[in-house]
Amino acid sequence: MKKNAVSYVIYNDDKTRVLAVRRPPDDEDSPNVWGLPAATINEGEESFKDAVVRSGKQKLGVDLRVVDFLNEGELQRETYVLFMKLYEAEIVRGEPSVPQKFGGTQYVDWKWANPEELRESASRGSLCSRIFLGRLRIRW
Repeated sequence: MKKNAVSYVIYNDDKTRVLAVRRPPDDEDSPNVWGLPAATINEGEESFKDAVVRSGKQKLGVDLRVVDFLNEGELQRETYVLFMKLYEAEIVRGEPSVPQKFGGTQYVDWKWANPEELRESASRGSLCSRIFLGRLRIRW
């Protein structure tokens, strides 16, 4: 079985840091890990880019604009293959706030992080961090 997902990078003003989110302690794949915002695609209802915009509202409380496609990858999980596309996005309205009042996985914290800080999540199996760090040629 294959599960499609999307992740996105939001840079700070001078592009030295990225918006990182901490997953909840009960997250099945990456409990308490800092990583990039991500969402599962609602198959048959939305495109990958639409999922970025939806996720920005539902998980961060902001309106996003997709800037560019960055990369993609896949990872074998225990019961499925995770396929993910990574985009750059920018906040067009609002300030990030977590958690939001929406069902599904909600983040417990957020911060502006140096990309190197995503190495831990990449080493623990975070596909979005692996794809992003690989693009930057940062070893995890």
